[in-house]
Amino acid sequence: MSVELPFAPVDAIIRRNAGELRVSADAAEELARRIQSHGAELAIDAAERATDDGRKTLMASDFGVEQVIPREELSLPVAPIDRIARLRINDRYRIGVDARIALADILEDYADNVASAAATLARHADRRTVQAEDIETYFALFE
Repeated sequence: MSVELPFAPVDAIIRRNAGELRVSADAAEELARRIQSHGAELAIDAAERATDDGRKTLMASDFGVEQVIPREELSLPVAPIDRIARLRINDRYRIGVDARIALADILEDYADNVASAAATLARHADRRTVQAEDIETYFALFE
């Protein structure tokens, strides 16, 4: 599976949670893969909610979001989020702009939580760099 999400914004999310630590390219790539997988799963659930409501368009409420934040407040780009949402759902679904922004917000919060924990793991290992193994360890421990 190719990664739709560019690594640069993912790297920025890790860096804002890592403080003085460096970030390896592998860590950004691993987190981007995990974000993509999580986003695709969330889109499946949202599509099921839309179907239950007799709609073909996914809305922010299908992702459990009532208040959509302004797009400018996001670090993750919305266009790749749209492609991520479409990875595992039928082509007959449309994804509303508010739904894309809502999903990006959810995934950014998800990435922040993982990045913060990965930075803690790197510090605990007495390293100066957040590495892919820190992301992998987070998922091995907490998911």
